[in-house]
Amino acid sequence: MAELVLVDTVDRVRTVTLNRPEARNALSVALQREAGAALAAADADAEVDVVIFTGSDPAFCAGLDLRELGKDASNLVGGADDPAISPFAALWKMSKPVIGAINGPCVTGGFELALACDFLIASERAAFADTHARVGVMPAGGMSVFLPQVVGVRKAKEMSLSGNFMGAHEAFARGLVNHVVAHDALLPSARKLAADIVGNDQAAVRNLKKLYDANAKVTAGDAIDQEQQFFRAWRIDPAEIERRRAGIVERGHDQQ
Repeated sequence: MAELVLVDTVDRVRTVTLNRPEARNALSVALQREAGAALAAADADAEVDVVIFTGSDPAFCAGLDLRELGKDASNLVGGADDPAISPFAALWKMSKPVIGAINGPCVTGGFELALACDFLIASERAAFADTHARVGVMPAGGMSVFLPQVVGVRKAKEMSLSGNFMGAHEAFARGLVNHVVAHDALLPSARKLAADIVGNDQAAVRNLKKLYDANAKVTAGDAIDQEQQFFRAWRIDPAEIERRRAGIVERGHDQQ
């Protein structure tokens, strides 16, 4: 059986790759646990200065695994405090820079993982969508906080309430991604930027990241708490999610 998360370290840059391509890297319980553990391990490793977070083609991450969600919702962990079960928590706690290399569709929970990175480089094949409303769940990975910070409240509302996709070039125009590159150039471009960061004073890099992260939470901290309250108050119906699953997948494919 293939490893769910691939880890590679070259020149103090750790690449963490979601590796469930047959399911478009959908977030099962197992994948979330392994991704969270891999990210936490990278942060703790003294031989690592920068992390690149990506997915195995054809997608970055299709969000939560709808089969598991429709069965018992066991993979709906949200931003749990423990990085051992939540890659969202792992990313939020990172002291080292994380570059998101978005290689394809980046949807809902996958979109929240991308938003939790420090900045993003996108393949021309990348596309972004928030389908919480299509599925019938509330966000718990920071969507309602971080998406409007990047694209503005009105565009964030449009994306979340419609579930429609935003392509890579519009994402660049709106400041969601820093660069759009040819698909084959995605990881080389991410590694070049990572090398630029590695070449700097690492104490300064980490303190700058800490400062930016702290400043961003001055007004966002209460909003994160509110999102968690909405998430915990929402009652999920796994049977209804299972009934909708085929239509959700088909609608998403039609828009990519």
